[in-house]
Amino acid sequence: MSWRESSIMDQRREFIQQMLMREKPFKQLCADFGISEKTGYKWKHRFEEEGEIGLYDQSRAPNTKPNALSEDIIICIVNLKIAHPTWGPKKIQALYCRIKQETVSLSSVKRILDKVHLVKKQRVRKADTDSSRLRRHIQAEQPNDVWAIDFKGWWMSDGEKCIPFNIRDVASRKILAAVLVEKMDSDTCRRIMTDTFRKYGLPKVIRSDNGIPFASSHSILSLTDLSAWWITLGITPDRTKKGTPGQNGSIERMHRDMANEIEGRIPGGRAANQRALDLWVNEYNSVRPNEAIGMKTPDEVYVLSDRKYKGDFDVIEYPPGYIPRKVFSSGEISIDSVRVTISSALRGLTLGLVANGDNTYLVYLADFLLGTADFNSCCFTPFETV
Repeated sequence: MSWRESSIMDQRREFIQQMLMREKPFKQLCADFGISEKTGYKWKHRFEEEGEIGLYDQSRAPNTKPNALSEDIIICIVNLKIAHPTWGPKKIQALYCRIKQETVSLSSVKRILDKVHLVKKQRVRKADTDSSRLRRHIQAEQPNDVWAIDFKGWWMSDGEKCIPFNIRDVASRKILAAVLVEKMDSDTCRRIMTDTFRKYGLPKVIRSDNGIPFASSHSILSLTDLSAWWITLGITPDRTKKGTPGQNGSIERMHRDMANEIEGRIPGGRAANQRALDLWVNEYNSVRPNEAIGMKTPDEVYVLSDRKYKGDFDVIEYPPGYIPRKVFSSGEISIDSVRVTISSALRGLTLGLVANGDNTYLVYLADFLLGTADFNSCCFTPFETV
């Protein structure tokens, strides 16, 4: 007799029952059931130790796992996640390895956090390919290639509105400024950016959305007095596509972290929130690992700009052959008493004109080509693309 797959448990029970009756020698009993003595003794011992439940098939997986994490490691990983609830598995892994000076695999960290339901899925945003002149989405290869700026949505604390104005280096992910302001205007931004320029130097590009005070739909190339100021310093404005602020993804992601960890959590008004924000920025820059930079911290990647800020220019000097013209408060420039309107955003600045034939001129702000002024028809045509 051999085990029949359809009634294997019945066969094992019958084998044990006849074994207990001791009517046949054990060797003969095994032969009658078509099994070896080794198999017979296996079921005999299982029955004696576990009863009938021992006759069921058991998992063949090893009882011990040589690479299993200890309870202390698991607890530490979970505690790190609880302390930093918005950090993903890669950041938690990097922080654990840095603190404990020992390695733990990313898959293990993910598995632990997933089992305790502490993992959030991330939505990937579709890339944009708009190619207009000041909307080119210039890529940052090194620190200070591109800085991202924006206001984050405000929150209230003890009756005071907290409006963060933030500046972040795109390549290193370092937060260069995070200041709670009372007004979202050009003067406020200029004051904070001047302090930031003095501390870190000048970037090559500043990326912003299309809102005031960074851009204006009523001005040539959407320039404002703020973005025109950047150009005089040799900084190129680079805007997101209209209606898609998420294209400024570097700073949008940081805003989400700020919302999850600071917004609405600190009592005591604007001053208390600024103190908390300063501490949060310090941790963000010097402690928090960032996946985009190989799980390093922003402070480990960022370097000061070699383009130093030496103050604003009182006068812009143009090369020989350029005709300097100051922009009136009305936004106009004049040649031989003929006026052409450029933009009131440029009022007080000196533009450089290069003759282009037939009483038309190429118009520059510093080294940035704005467009063509035609003094025959008294009109200005901006270069939307080059």
